[in-house]
Amino acid sequence: MLTMKKSYLFFTIIWAFIVLLNCTSPLHAARIKDLASIEGVRDNQLLGYGLVMGLNGTGDDIKKAVFTRQALINLVQRLGMSITPDVFNRMKTDNVAAVMVTADLPPFARPGSRIDVLVSTMGDATSLSGGTLLMTPLKGPDGKTYAVAQGALAVGAISFGGKSAKVQKNFPTSGRLANGAIVERTVGWQLPPSGDLLFELNVPDFTTAARMTEAINNQFGVNTAHSPDSGTVKVLMPLDYRGNVVGFVADLENIEIEAATPARIVVNERTGTIVMGQDVRIATVAISHGNLNLIISETTDVTQPNPLAAGQTVAAPQTNISVVEEEGNLVVLHMGVSIGEIARALNAIGATPRDLIAIFQAIKAAGALHAELLII
Repeated sequence: MLTMKKSYLFFTIIWAFIVLLNCTSPLHAARIKDLASIEGVRDNQLLGYGLVMGLNGTGDDIKKAVFTRQALINLVQRLGMSITPDVFNRMKTDNVAAVMVTADLPPFARPGSRIDVLVSTMGDATSLSGGTLLMTPLKGPDGKTYAVAQGALAVGAISFGGKSAKVQKNFPTSGRLANGAIVERTVGWQLPPSGDLLFELNVPDFTTAARMTEAINNQFGVNTAHSPDSGTVKVLMPLDYRGNVVGFVADLENIEIEAATPARIVVNERTGTIVMGQDVRIATVAISHGNLNLIISETTDVTQPNPLAAGQTVAAPQTNISVVEEEGNLVVLHMGVSIGEIARALNAIGATPRDLIAIFQAIKAAGALHAELLII
């Protein structure tokens, strides 16, 4: 009886292990929706010019900002009030700021839906805190109005002080309106009724395109997808999904594949930032890196005569130069080491980010770096 229980437990564990292996996604797998997008399904940028009211003396100086003064005159006239430029010039108005309003119109946005907008100052306004954006049309590159923005700004910054001191956190000259714009017009694009789609890879790569094509064909049948180049994959809708384009796209974009990443080292010399991809490999190479410090100091020796003696005070400068060279440890990196081994080896010789930049450039020049070195 005990033996039968042990056998049953053993087979249960084996069965659970097999099920776990079958359900486990591939290593470094990513969904198709994260690697590619459907041609035409994208955001559209909108731009508008508006006025922010209600500022506490932190707006534009209308005597200097010509565009703010002209916009205020046009606004007052559209509201039915008559005012001459001479009268307007004698007014002191510092609670108004001219701003540029930007937004992204998402695909398939319908009239009446709301989108977020970003508001940024144009003139010499110092803060938009407490301001309200007046009705601002947001236009596309074709000059048509696609949305209208209006509402109270959320700045998320503070700025206060006096003539000799000032405290500031974040940037008070820009703010956001969450759901502050109402869509008035849609972009005239729809999914093709036939369901034949063209996917564009975010990062063109032949290996990723081939894996994506293979995964789609395994899921929906042979000849469902084919890739004409490294950046696109054409997909034909199966007969089972005719009339259900949304369902087909939903099932397709959730297929997981293993994306191929290029072997690349990105170096930012301004900030000392280094990012290495997982496929970076180097040939067998020996690295020695030591710092040479040159120290120059100057002192002045003053020679002064006795109080009652004749003579002059003489200042003689003395220059001291010393050279200190730190010991350089020789580290050998063997062929095909991983990124973790590279990091441990370079940390062992005490290399700083600035040193690593010089080391990688030297390895690249020696022809031992099997990766692209990108300096930005």
